[in-house]
Amino acid sequence: MDLLTGLLDGPRARGAFLLRSLLDPPFALRIEDRAPLTVVAVVRGSAWVVPDDSSAELLHPGDVAVLRGPDAYTVADDPATAPQVVIHPGQRCTTLRGEPLTTTPAAGVRTWGTGTPGRTALLTGTYQLPGEVNQRLLAALPALLVVRADEWHSPLVGLLADEVVRDSPGQEAVLDRLLDLLLIAVLRTWFDRPGVTPSWYAAAADPVVGPALRLLRDDPARPWTVASLAAEVGVSRAALARRFTELVGEPPMAYLTGWRLTLAADLLREPDATLGAVARRVGYGSPFALSTAFRRVRGISPRDHRTRTPVA
Repeated sequence: MDLLTGLLDGPRARGAFLLRSLLDPPFALRIEDRAPLTVVAVVRGSAWVVPDDSSAELLHPGDVAVLRGPDAYTVADDPATAPQVVIHPGQRCTTLRGEPLTTTPAAGVRTWGTGTPGRTALLTGTYQLPGEVNQRLLAALPALLVVRADEWHSPLVGLLADEVVRDSPGQEAVLDRLLDLLLIAVLRTWFDRPGVTPSWYAAAADPVVGPALRLLRDDPARPWTVASLAAEVGVSRAALARRFTELVGEPPMAYLTGWRLTLAADLLREPDATLGAVARRVGYGSPFALSTAFRRVRGISPRDHRTRTPVA
């Protein structure tokens, strides 16, 4: 499993918020939902994405923006347009005065807007739960990244635009998977740009560290040591430790501990998972050993983590 797949393959979209917006200028939507990750794609027309603390970006058809939460931002026809709509946590939409707004049934399901058909059509997909496995990924992303239509060739924006207005059995699962595919494709394009790749992502291509990372991620329950990992990769223990720390930013066993605990944190969100079963899956010999490591690294017990984390 490569690093990007591993980071995105844990907490997938589960009942993600997806909305088609049909808009005529002037429009400005103030987004204050505190979502950890949001994808915005332009189907037609244009729109500005205006983060509070970074530069605004103008999006054209086929462009896709990814915004890292929880900071607020605005989507508008012009950066100077005053907000007319506020989107709150839980995707509750109101006017500036707090009056509730709903989708526009006549325009299709999952659709809201100021006009039909609207000079500008946007797709917005929001990951609403702070999944533990992707924290390393989120930390590597800027507040706003944009992939332009001419940088990639994919039918996913058009496909998502077609599917978002359908109301068929299993549609929620279809939309979740399409949103995942769109996000992965956009991030893969962005990570391939020179100068933006974080060291842990570039490490996947290293002939020594890359195989070591894949072994740890594919089989975290194995009782790894630096020596056994080095033997699998075919280098000396010292060479692996030095190269791994240089590229990844931490020693192999520290990385393994972090990976095991982030996997455990995600698995604990599952309603039927026992602490013992989670411990076995991530390489701890007992629930006590997992609890001790979890509390030492995260400052909280697995039980308290589970009660504080919404279950999908």
